[in-house]
Amino acid sequence: MTTPTTNSRLPTYFISHGGGPWPWMKKEMGNAYTRLEASLADMPRQIGRKPRAILMVSAHWEEPAFTVQANPKPPMIYDYGGFPAHTYQVHYDAPGAPDLALRVKQLIEGAGLPAAIDAERGFDHGAFSPMAAIYPDAEVPMVQLSLRRGLDPAEHVALGRALAPLRDEDVLIIGSGLSYHNLRNFGPQAHGVSKAFDDWLEEAVVEGAPAKRAEQLANWATAPSARAAHPREEHLIPLMVAVGAAEAEEGVRVYHEDAFMGGLVVSSYRFGAAANA
Repeated sequence: MTTPTTNSRLPTYFISHGGGPWPWMKKEMGNAYTRLEASLADMPRQIGRKPRAILMVSAHWEEPAFTVQANPKPPMIYDYGGFPAHTYQVHYDAPGAPDLALRVKQLIEGAGLPAAIDAERGFDHGAFSPMAAIYPDAEVPMVQLSLRRGLDPAEHVALGRALAPLRDEDVLIIGSGLSYHNLRNFGPQAHGVSKAFDDWLEEAVVEGAPAKRAEQLANWATAPSARAAHPREEHLIPLMVAVGAAEAEEGVRVYHEDAFMGGLVVSSYRFGAAANA
């Protein structure tokens, strides 16, 4: 395989995937997701070309070993509750990519990390909801990769390092979660704690030196309002993978709101150069 030049290397992303099946609930949700949708829809412009495939690391899949989805035609996993009936019939019919799944497994094992294949797994909403905004025609093949139980931040940074060669193979790596995820404190009353954590996150991944990011993120739980923002960190850990895969490269905030859902401060990030910044 010929390695492309650095200028053609794809960036990585840590994005908010929003709540449940929000792209199919615009009537019910009004303008709540307008800014998030716009930021997701702008990603193809930023990268400047259609990637060969997407590797999606979703907050909604955890396994004992890093597990790669190898289903050539992934079904839908409606992993949410209490939404309108029509949202349990939606489809995002992107093809899978079993060849990429095997490549991902090889890279993970080559780094000394545990890896497995799941030939049956479908797309969860951490994958299909944002992708409905990024590539609404579902024409780009997509493979999901699980988090590893225990949610060790340093281990997930190491996972990102192992996956970094995929960026030179025209695979777009996306970590899908949310920079604030405390469903018991969601709304205007959470503005202060979400802002405190978001300010720290901005300093750690954008303003600080890239060489120090991994260490700062490994100690994320000591950040201001860290456990108020993430009582359980599965929605933050995909960030570690995106950072690890672009460890020495610049971080840029590509989405920010200071009153999401009435008061939350939330952000998404890109790591590495974009063709059209």
